[in-house]
Amino acid sequence: MKFDKSLARTVLMALGVVSFVIGVYQTVLQKDLGRNYWIFMVSLACWLPLNYWRQQDARRAKEAEVAQQVAELNRPKKQKKKGARR
Repeated sequence: MKFDKSLARTVLMALGVVSFVIGVYQTVLQKDLGRNYWIFMVSLACWLPLNYWRQQDARRAKEAEVAQQVAELNRPKKQKKKGARR
């Protein structure tokens, strides 16, 4: 079975948003942030891998772009033949 990273990202994002909303609601309802701190930590634990994966994807894209630019610079240029004039 293959790991589907896009499904994991979707689930983590949804869980992070829902837990944050629940944390805010409970904090407003109970007027006590300390008792609901753990809910915000669940939300943060869901967002951390998402940010890490996003940074890795951006770094890979930048490395691929730089590699393509280097390949274009190192490509030998075609030289015109001196004797063939029309």
